[in-house]
Amino acid sequence: MAELESQPLSAEERAELEELRAEKARREAQEEARREREELAALRAERKKAEEAAAKVASEPAPAPKPAAAKPAPAPKPAAPKPQPKKAARPKPVEPKPSRDEMTFAQRMVTSKEPTGENEIPGMAPAQKIIIVLALIAFIVFMAYTITGSMGLH
Repeated sequence: MAELESQPLSAEERAELEELRAEKARREAQEEARREREELAALRAERKKAEEAAAKVASEPAPAPKPAAAKPAPAPKPAAPKPQPKKAARPKPVEPKPSRDEMTFAQRMVTSKEPTGENEIPGMAPAQKIIIVLALIAFIVFMAYTITGSMGLH
């Protein structure tokens, strides 16, 4: 093994290595372009929703002012700041979920697999399954200890 690492690459091996690197770079560029297109589509959809919400708010009539005779006007406070108009609530941008191959070990352990069917319930995450199994084992050991103790077998 050490002999293979110390020998320089042949011309064929270098050419193959360069081809593989070029292929990898091309795939990464395609993946980056795909992610950017998804992000652009999400941002366009978000902007469209915001514009629709703004148009809806603008088309609604302003509420009628309350009659002044119903309630006496409060005494004006000195140097009271003017209330700022509320901005349309922007939802947080939705980040696309990485595929299971792109996730780290910890991410894979705490996330469940997405349901494939429409009415299917998502499965448990692997970490959750491990915790349940360990709890059951602990319970069985505790019960065995309690039973043998009550029988005077310790």
